[in-house]
Amino acid sequence: MIIDPNDIPFQEVHKLMIGSIVPRPIALVSTISKDNSFNLAPFSYFNGVCSKPPTIVFCPARRGWDGAEKDTLINIRESEEFVINIVSESFVEKMVACSTDFDPEVDEFEIAGLTKKISNKIKPPRVKEAKISFECTLNQIIEIGEGKAGSGFIVIGTIVLFHIEDSVYENGRIKLAELSPLGRLAGNSYSRNNDTFEIARKVQPKDN
Repeated sequence: MIIDPNDIPFQEVHKLMIGSIVPRPIALVSTISKDNSFNLAPFSYFNGVCSKPPTIVFCPARRGWDGAEKDTLINIRESEEFVINIVSESFVEKMVACSTDFDPEVDEFEIAGLTKKISNKIKPPRVKEAKISFECTLNQIIEIGEGKAGSGFIVIGTIVLFHIEDSVYENGRIKLAELSPLGRLAGNSYSRNNDTFEIARKVQPKDN
């Protein structure tokens, strides 16, 4: 089958993408608005960029029914600060509770029953229940599309501080079993990282 994205509605394109790009790591992003309202929302178009400086990227789409910008994006544009909280299975249902498009003044921390914890270098709080959190400052925002429903943004952030629970850290590495992160699939489906295998890659000899 060959599908030209120009021949189908963007909603169908979205289904093809989220069903194919799997599993996706989940960033639970905490921000503060200019009037000091707290916001917490999950995003699964999320990944790392590079390690010097330590940089991440996530992509908030415009709302599918009216093309409006999401509160997370608006808050980051205004404050240039946010926290990426890594989602573990232990609080997945609370994370899902944050995924509804609430009004800007609604505090998703309270809706979900998650706990605010003061950050060290930036104003937005991190999620206490998260075993790993990144305090981030904004690098840049790149708009993609025509500003309508189906288009979105690339948010690039610099990690200024790592918060890692002792239980998931050992000898400079993250203990995957202790972190128990989830991957986002399509629809209401998620995946666990409890079935892994290793393949050693060959190392090219360096020239003398």
